[in-house]
Amino acid sequence: MTAMQVVILSKPGWHADQLCRALDERGHCGRVLPYESLVARFTGNALSTLTGDRTSILDADAVLARFIPAGSLEQIIYRVDALHWIEEHGVPVLNAPRAIERSVDKFYTDARLREAGLPTPETVVCEGAADAMMAIRAMLDEPRVNALDNAVVIKPIFGSMGHGIVRVSDPDVAFRVLQPLDRIGAVFYVQRAVECGGRDVRAFVVGGRVLGAIERRAPDGDWRANVSRGGSARPIALSAAWASLAIRAAAAIGADYAGVDLLPGCDGGAFVLEVNGIPGWQGLQAATRIDVAAAIVDHLVERVGSGQPAGVVRA
Repeated sequence: MTAMQVVILSKPGWHADQLCRALDERGHCGRVLPYESLVARFTGNALSTLTGDRTSILDADAVLARFIPAGSLEQIIYRVDALHWIEEHGVPVLNAPRAIERSVDKFYTDARLREAGLPTPETVVCEGAADAMMAIRAMLDEPRVNALDNAVVIKPIFGSMGHGIVRVSDPDVAFRVLQPLDRIGAVFYVQRAVECGGRDVRAFVVGGRVLGAIERRAPDGDWRANVSRGGSARPIALSAAWASLAIRAAAAIGADYAGVDLLPGCDGGAFVLEVNGIPGWQGLQAATRIDVAAAIVDHLVERVGSGQPAGVVRA
């Protein structure tokens, strides 16, 4: 295959460097461009150019949407719409903007997972604080075999790395958590807690197969196992059943690559907790020594060469 020109839409950093290195090793060229540099120019009746740092995005062979930075609602919508427009004009985008939209919204992710028949914890999503409190009381009042399961988790509908997540087992505490969220117009995402001893599993899926997996354990004094929050990680081999869950979860949101979080259940099975369509992999790579960027680039090259559209990988 001839050398490709790949635009990496991302802030500079370790992940972008890894992708550039993997592209270079395979005879391709990667250029990192920040979303903030995107400029769309209209002439006549059509959008004639979309550039980043004076580089034409539409002249690229592919775009790796590695990261979408925080911003205002207008900025986020513009950035994602730009990805849609790039894809609609024949430049492959990985992950596809539709998959990113599905994965950053926990409601949308849960809906897709449930429709795919995948096990997820009991969840209620609503805009009213009264409805959220009703759901919380119902979950806390239901008798549980394991007393540690008698808790709920309140999460932001958008968010990652464990930020903004609160675990409560008392309705009065839950009420106090909901009040400030109600004042800022938040959407309430309430999930029944699954007691897993402060551990979970992150499976990294690329091109319809599990590339590697780690078990993460929460640091002392915390229940969140995110490596970015100080959790530890060790490589593990997934069972065929758990690997199938991860692959089906990535396919449910149409992701070419994804980080899938699994929670062990008391019956030996697992829940699919989250699917991250713009995942980091520094912790997983450190634990497993797998060259994740190389696998992503190899999949991208294969997809571009075959002309395969995004999100068609099936479990």
